Amino acid sequence: MRMNKKYSCLPAEEKGIHIINIRAIEDIGYDQHESTLLNSLSKNPDADCKYGLYFRDGKRKVDYILVYHYKKSSAGKTLARRPQQNDASVRSSRQDQPLPGKGVQLEMGDSEPHMDYHEDDKRFRREEYEGNLVEAGLELERDEDTKIHGIGFVKIHAPWNVLCREAEFLKLKMPTKKMYQINQTHGLLKKINSVIQKITEPIQPKVAEHKPQTVKRLSYPFSREKQHLFDLSDKDSFFDSKTRSTIVYEILKRTTCTKAKYSMGITSLLANGVYSAAYPLHDGDYEGENVEPNDRKLLCEEWASYGVFYKYQPIDLVRKYFGEKIGLYFAWLGVYTQMLIPASIVGIIVFLYGCATVDENIPSMEMCDQRNNITMCPLCDKTCSYWKMSSACATARASHLFDNPATVFFSVFMALWAATFMEHWKRKQMRLNYRWDLTGFEEEEDHPRAEYEAKVLEKSLRKEHKHKETDKEKLTWKDRFPAYLTNFVGIIFMVGLTFAIVFGVIIYRISTAAALAISSTPSGRSSVRVTVTATAVIINLVVIIILDEVYGCIARWLTQI
Repeated sequence: MRMNKKYSCLPAEEKGIHIINIRAIEDIGYDQHESTLLNSLSKNPDADCKYGLYFRDGKRKVDYILVYHYKKSSAGKTLARRPQQNDASVRSSRQDQPLPGKGVQLEMGDSEPHMDYHEDDKRFRREEYEGNLVEAGLELERDEDTKIHGIGFVKIHAPWNVLCREAEFLKLKMPTKKMYQINQTHGLLKKINSVIQKITEPIQPKVAEHKPQTVKRLSYPFSREKQHLFDLSDKDSFFDSKTRSTIVYEILKRTTCTKAKYSMGITSLLANGVYSAAYPLHDGDYEGENVEPNDRKLLCEEWASYGVFYKYQPIDLVRKYFGEKIGLYFAWLGVYTQMLIPASIVGIIVFLYGCATVDENIPSMEMCDQRNNITMCPLCDKTCSYWKMSSACATARASHLFDNPATVFFSVFMALWAATFMEHWKRKQMRLNYRWDLTGFEEEEDHPRAEYEAKVLEKSLRKEHKHKETDKEKLTWKDRFPAYLTNFVGIIFMVGLTFAIVFGVIIYRISTAAALAISSTPSGRSSVRVTVTATAVIINLVVIIILDEVYGCIARWLTQI
């Protein structure tokens, strides 16, 4: 494997690795307080070299990272292991071998430091789990010489044979050597397409993946027995970063740390705090003058930048970097934004038509004509006085801008627009399915949260302790009832709070209008409607912003329980 020169040797001030959120990192253990882990996986300031995305040998690529917290004793020695029964039968000789790197060394001496058995148990669970990962074929390297004291990292690399095995197991479609020509348009359509391409060339992203393809490789589920069918000219790039991280995560999920039949792999370890985070890495840096070209830098320049908001999305590169699920989402978002352009143009035309015809609108002309100024009845009893119709002139003229005969045409247009948008997206989706080889693609189900699996495990172990034998457990209605009751009460409270606030705003409008109507100042009486409406809108805005934060916190708490 080729050694990346950028990450083989860099100045000490350019240390740092960023993480990528291929799947929601909150779902796999990354939390807000772990934000300090960013840019912390680096050598100490005295080091002459930074390996970055690779192991210490500079050849094996880091496909995944496990993060854990550890404690060192004040005597400078690491925690010793407490005696356990039948320990030899649980741990194999292969697991007892320390991982490469400056890891924790087990020391036994006459003067042992005070032991934290909880941290000691976590450390040995990590050792057993990492030993099982090695048995599964993964290559690991520990790194505790980081910028943040007490945080260690385990780098994971999947060798070629493991990638092939898992790709066959997951039935991943990979490109073969077979290529075929894509039918091109001819005649008038070809000329029209060429003209459109020339016109839209300034708004096209400057990425290779966005150029029209004339040939396409046939994809087929990977098989180790049929490797001769696949294009293995460059094994380093045959499995891209997204595929490699997906394969490693699948191994992490099914690898257990104990021989108990209810162990659930990395999710339970994250929930129990054995590891604090698990995530893949980005492909490289994107800032700096001497940064080597990579997909992340290209996406930052041609996609995730305000300066290219007018360009088309490099959707094929997004799919390559983040996967099909996120690629399809941003493809839909692009189609939706594109379809909003004609709708916004028609809406602007309707608004301009209202502006042009506001002086010809008969109802507003009659209301604003001082010669036909009609005296209207009071708006309330006793305290309100008579008022002139001309006082509502500004409101009538403003309403015509948005409610005029062209509005009827706009409503019909939007109904047709909605149907056209749905059909256009269906066609776009089918084209992407063909181009990305998603025919027969089944979307993966979201895995249960780590906290949920930990609760199921706790229940299973408790029941197994009582009955010795039990089937696979799941949470029943008795376990869920307290949470459901809390959810129901919380939702009822939030709905009631919303109605109470709406009712309070109505009472405010009524009381404020009555107070201003009996005001002794003429200016206060003349601007009752504007003052009441403006203040009520501001109150609604503030309440919505506050309740949005409150409801978000409550919703997260209800989800946790």
